[in-house]
Amino acid sequence: MRVVIAEDNVLLRDGVRLLLADHDIAVVAAVDNADELLAAVATHRPDAAIVDVRMPPTHTDEGLRAAIRIRSEYPETAVLVFSQWVETEYARQLLAEHPTGVGYLLKDRIVRTRDFLDALRRVTEGGTALDPEVVRQLMAVRPRDEGLARLSAREREILDLLAEGRSNIAIAERLHLAARSVEKHVTAIFTKLDLPQARTDHRRVLAVLRYLHARSE
Repeated sequence: MRVVIAEDNVLLRDGVRLLLADHDIAVVAAVDNADELLAAVATHRPDAAIVDVRMPPTHTDEGLRAAIRIRSEYPETAVLVFSQWVETEYARQLLAEHPTGVGYLLKDRIVRTRDFLDALRRVTEGGTALDPEVVRQLMAVRPRDEGLARLSAREREILDLLAEGRSNIAIAERLHLAARSVEKHVTAIFTKLDLPQARTDHRRVLAVLRYLHARSE
């Protein structure tokens, strides 16, 4: 097995490298940031990447965003996220888009070397390995409204104004758009929110209610 490690803590990075070497797993690169991780994967095409979540420069979610890119662009490379943190938004996206060859373990909950190595082998073989705490936090997060998530920035801006009770003409004047353009955006909003035309429903009201409900969560 050939592995890339992305971990900004040098002691932990070297420790994982030595651990893997002791078990005949080749570490082809060990880096401390997401950009170098992506470059290493592109160069070495490893069987797996072990990825911390928070790395330079912002120490927020660079690792998870890189993990999503790796699974999208290099599907032959499995990803094992190994972190102290559960970042639910990107973790949910990673697992939803790439349900195989993915793992997410928490550093302070690994008590046996064997468990870590078993998880690494499992994801490399196309399986999954999730810490129960990760699963619990993902399940605790209310799923976001997928319809609203599909809206473009302009469509969200127009839905904002619909929620204020603005007419299409008023929205067109406010945003300096042609009335026909606003109509097209409103139609696109209805489509993305799965609100088909019906004689018994007022789609503008339903869209606004959906929007307000999401904002109140």
